[in-house]
Amino acid sequence: MILVTGATGHLGTAVLQTLLRKTDAAQLAAFVRDEQKAAELKAQGVSLRLGSYEDSASLEQAMQGIEKVLLISGGGEEDALQQHQQVVDAAKRAGVRCLAYTSRALKDPSTLANQLMVRHFQTEAYIQASGLSYLIFRNILYMDVLPLFTGPQVLETGINLPAGQGKVAYALRSEMGEAIANVLLKPSYASCIYHLTGRTAYSFDDVAAALTAASGKKVAYTPVEKAAFAAGMQKRGVPELAIERTIGFMTDIAHGQEAEVSHDLETLLGRQPTPLQEGVKMLYKL
Repeated sequence: MILVTGATGHLGTAVLQTLLRKTDAAQLAAFVRDEQKAAELKAQGVSLRLGSYEDSASLEQAMQGIEKVLLISGGGEEDALQQHQQVVDAAKRAGVRCLAYTSRALKDPSTLANQLMVRHFQTEAYIQASGLSYLIFRNILYMDVLPLFTGPQVLETGINLPAGQGKVAYALRSEMGEAIANVLLKPSYASCIYHLTGRTAYSFDDVAAALTAASGKKVAYTPVEKAAFAAGMQKRGVPELAIERTIGFMTDIAHGQEAEVSHDLETLLGRQPTPLQEGVKMLYKL
């Protein structure tokens, strides 16, 4: 059986949608906090295992009879690394044969501005030291976050971000979920690291050009200074932590952290990932 954690989240849902298309629901389990939110999964025949990353007893109980576990990384909690470690430890105690983890595709973890990302590589190291067979999916920044970065009025205001001329090899979250599911369904338990990225790295000038082509309105990208960007967010009432993390993402983009391109996603999908131009039409409903 395959257990998917974070099963009602965006990525967990994408993974399970593919798994349900390609294998019997009786072979699938979902680790969830809220049974009501997972009612649709239960109706489809997926076994629900209740608990949380903080509750080691519930984790170990959830993993009974499980061969492969997909650990979808937690959010921005301060104790996220400890939570991940508890999942790994529970998997060992339960006799899980293979642990998969959703990490991040970043060029150089040692020079990251966004320190929230460091825990991904600490988790990777902990998994690799555990003795478990592992699958690590280093995911690029989701194309799906572009509307959050550019703002809802982007066709009127243009794109104003402190990302310089940095590029990102964006890929859709749904396609990453599909690729991850395809790997989980393989009969192999061999350890492997995958880099899930698009085929091309795009700058925000490219994003602006794609928006212009899709909307028929001229959209420009204007690089701005971090201080001015932060001041604008503060004026809109954005919490300080959110400002700090957003600037961290932008700084890492400017430094080329998100620009590495791999063909792993294309190989696992068996087709080319959705390019920026098509993704923009869908994400902005153009």
